[in-house]
Amino acid sequence: MTIDERALAMHKKLQGKVGTEVKSPISNREDLSLAYTPGVGAVSKNIHSYPESVWELTSKANTIAIVTDGTAVLGLGDIGPEAALPVMEGKAVLFKEFADINAVPICLNTKDPGEIIKIVQAIAPGFGGINLEDISAPRCFEIEEKLKDSLNIPLMHDDQHGTAVVVLAGIINALKLVQKKMSEVKIVISGKGAAGSAVAKILTAQGATNITVADRQGLVGKTGTLTDGIRGADIFIGVSAPNIVTAEMVATMNKDSIVFALANPVPEIMPDEAKKGGAKIIATGRSDFPNQINNVLAFPGIFKGAMQARATKITEKMKLAAANALASYQQNLDDGHIIPDILDKRVTIAVAEAVETIVRS
Repeated sequence: MTIDERALAMHKKLQGKVGTEVKSPISNREDLSLAYTPGVGAVSKNIHSYPESVWELTSKANTIAIVTDGTAVLGLGDIGPEAALPVMEGKAVLFKEFADINAVPICLNTKDPGEIIKIVQAIAPGFGGINLEDISAPRCFEIEEKLKDSLNIPLMHDDQHGTAVVVLAGIINALKLVQKKMSEVKIVISGKGAAGSAVAKILTAQGATNITVADRQGLVGKTGTLTDGIRGADIFIGVSAPNIVTAEMVATMNKDSIVFALANPVPEIMPDEAKKGGAKIIATGRSDFPNQINNVLAFPGIFKGAMQARATKITEKMKLAAANALASYQQNLDDGHIIPDILDKRVTIAVAEAVETIVRS
C-alpha cells in the first residue's frame, strides 16, 4: 500500500485522530457529584467571583483552538472547512504529542475576515491560546492583526510565524558553517504570501539588510525575474512553487550558497539539482531529505512557553528567542545537520524555556 492508501485506511479505522481526554472518570455517584452537578456549581461561582481562577480550575490554561477556514490547506489550496479537518486534527495531535497541549480543531464555514474575527473573539473565553491555520493571504494578515489587538491570550498564524522561526534557525546555523554574516549576505525569497512575508520580517529583525522578494510577476519593487534576483545571491529561500529554480540558476549564486527550497511536496529545486549548481547547504520541507524545515520544531514550544508564562500576546521578541534557541539546540553542525530532528521532543522544552524567559524578563 502507498502512504496515501495507508493514511486513508488509518483514518477510516480510527474515525479521525483526536478525542476527549477525561481527567475525572465517573465510576460512582460521588464522582458524578464532583465532576458535574451539584459540585460543579461551586466551581462556576468561584470563577464568577474571581475570574482569574479559571486558569486554575479549568482546562483553559492548557487548551488552544486551531482555527481555519480551509482556504490554504497544505499544497491543496482552497478545499473548504470539512476537507481541512483532517489537517487540523493532525495539528492537534502534534500539539499533544510534542507539548502536551490540548487542541481543538475549529473549522469555519466562512471566508469573510470580519466574520472570522468575530467568531474567534466569541469563542476565546474557552481557550488559553489561538492557533490560526491554513488561512489564505492577504486575508490572514488582517485577521491576525485585529485578533492580536483585541484578545488577551496568545495568538499566532503558524503558516507565517512557525515557518519563519524554523527558517531563521536554519539560516543562522547555515551561516555559521559557511562563515558569512547575516548583515552582509544577499538573500532572495521566492513567494510573498504568508510565509514569505513573515520570513522576510524575521530575517530583517535578526540583522539581514539585503533581501529581495520575487513572486509570479518577477522581483517585487524591482525590474527583473527570479533568475536575475538569484544571480550573485548568497541565500535562496523558496516558499512558493515547484520546479522554478534550475541548477544553472544556482550556479550563478555566490560561493558556498545556501538553498532552502521549501515548497511541498515538490520543492522549487530538488536537492540533487541544487548540488549540481554548487549549493553548499540545502534544506527542504520534506522528511526524505536532510535538513527538514518543519513547523513542528517551533509552534508547540512557542505556545507552551507563552501559555506557561501567561503571556497575552506572541511578540517578535518571543519569535526571535524561539529561533535562536532552536539554532543553539543543534550541536555538531554539518551540511546535513543544521536543524534539530523533528522527532526530538526535547526541542519543544528548549524553545518553550526561551519564550518563557522573554515573557518574564
